Amino acid sequence: LSHLMGSVFQLHDRSEVEVTAYAISASDGTAWRRRIEGTVENFVDVSSLSPYAVARKISDSGAHICVNLNGYTKGGKNEIFVYRPCAVQMSYMGFPATMGADFIDYLVSDAIVSPWELHGQCYTESLALMPHCYFCNDHRQVHMDISPPLYPKDVDLAEPRARIGLPTNASVIYACSNQLYKYDPDTFACWTRILRRVPGSVLWLLRFPPNGEARILRYAAELGAPPNSIIFTDVAGKTEHVNRSQYADVFLDTPMVNAHTTGCDVLWSGVPIVTLPMRRMASRVCASLCASMGLYEACVAHDLADYEEKAVRLGLDRTYRAALRREILMGRWTQPLFDTRRWVRDFERLMYKAWEIYTTGDTDDERGIKSFAIPPMPIPDVTEDEYRAKWSCDALLQAAVQAGKQPLLNQ
Repeated sequence: LSHLMGSVFQLHDRSEVEVTAYAISASDGTAWRRRIEGTVENFVDVSSLSPYAVARKISDSGAHICVNLNGYTKGGKNEIFVYRPCAVQMSYMGFPATMGADFIDYLVSDAIVSPWELHGQCYTESLALMPHCYFCNDHRQVHMDISPPLYPKDVDLAEPRARIGLPTNASVIYACSNQLYKYDPDTFACWTRILRRVPGSVLWLLRFPPNGEARILRYAAELGAPPNSIIFTDVAGKTEHVNRSQYADVFLDTPMVNAHTTGCDVLWSGVPIVTLPMRRMASRVCASLCASMGLYEACVAHDLADYEEKAVRLGLDRTYRAALRREILMGRWTQPLFDTRRWVRDFERLMYKAWEIYTTGDTDDERGIKSFAIPPMPIPDVTEDEYRAKWSCDALLQAAVQAGKQPLLNQ
């Protein structure tokens, strides 16, 4: 989460919104943690306190809305929310599914990830829907200097591909950098068919974890994948991972559990994605990412057969693939997905609406809540140079220093 939300807390309108971040885990000493500590308006380390003590501290602060960023993930302390420290309580980001609990009023999502028709079947919470993709990211601020070429044919990719263990003579490099647990047999069988239909293509996977490599290769051989068509490499650090994602030609998503953060990394690198949304929230996020880049028709399949056809077309039609890549790279500055400032403004409007519903009683729900969607709002265009000068990671950290915060920039 700190990779994705590092700038969010600082970009809020502090004349209208006061943000307090309660850290329920001890500091790990990373730059990601220190950055949030140094830029958020109020940072409170409650890692040593009991859930009741944390809830009491939040309640005593007078906060109106409390957002659970963990859910049922490692280290989460959902008991805090059982005590109802705030009048309105939301679940967001960390756990992509319903909490199934009456102490969470709203699930923050969007209309693609959580369509209305699935509400009663999949969620106990009311839905608070963002106007574009609900999934925020920090790529414009942190990874601004990763700028793949608009025309890859003008750049020799042989050397950087060889450096990380990829073949230099492949006709197309398909990739999936999702963890291996996200694979399912039907999708993997589809991948092997794609490799057979696109001569000279390879599939780049990660040792994530390493002990799955031998099993995957053995299963691929049983399914008739061409020899040496599946290449494994080691997992890389965050910046290297985002940078080297551009060496793939097409990213093949896993339908059962999508690429979420990885999907942002891949799109920022200019690589087209093929994804297939299912019913569960975790299986629909990548479709929303693509839609927020204007890529729904090109990248989002309606069934597995369509998934295969989209992937094969991208593999065989180099002109089409290059045009889509240019559209993605230009969309980094024109589409909503990577516009963190726009996301923060929309999130604030969502908070205001939830509080308005609570205070006015504009609902038939006995808890004083109801589902709603925030409409899109135009935001003036900002050039890349203007954005770099005002909202890059370095610019935001410098602003924090000038405001009296002292983030540890170089430690």
